[in-house]
Formats: sequence, structure tokens, C-alpha cells
Amino acid sequence: MPKGHKSDNGYATITSIEGAKDYRSIAEIMTKSGQKMNHATARNVFLRAMKKIAIPLHEMYDMPCDDNSIMRTARDPRFQESVFEIIAETDDNSGSIDI
Repeated sequence: MPKGHKSDNGYATITSIEGAKDYRSIAEIMTKSGQKMNHATARNVFLRAMKKIAIPLHEMYDMPCDDNSIMRTARDPRFQESVFEIIAETDDNSGSIDI
């Protein structure tokens, strides 16, 4: 993504999530644990995970399933926040997920 690019729906932000880490912090933790990683790789891994969640949702709602449409959803900060809220709610109810 070009420097200074802003998606149609804003930037994904973690400032409102207590204890959340940015891509650079995640990469540093992974590198210290023996898995060499930079911030761009951390971002790519995160977006691949978001794509895996977005694909069945696109199929379920008869939305276009081409790679551009799926990636647009995966990058959307609103989608990312929604996924976080679902995971956080699941964590509150079961206590089995550690974010």
C-alpha cells in the first residue's frame, strides 16, 4: 500500500484496544522467540488470517469471491474490529481464548 494511503473506511487502529500490539511489536516478539519476522510479514500473516475468515462470509452472503473483493474485506478496519469483538465476546463467555 503506498505511503499515506487511506482506505475507503479509514485506518485499522489498535489504540482503543487495551493491551493490543502493533505489527512491529508482534514482529519483535516473534523474532525473540526464534521465528525471524519483520513488521511487513506480521501484517501479511494477519491479513491472510482475515482472508480466511472473509471467504466463507462472502460465500454465505453471495458476495463476489474474487481475490480483490476478499482482500478489500480483509483490509477493512470495520471487518477487523468486528472479528475482534466476536473473539473478545467468545473469550468473555468461555475463557478459552487468550488475546
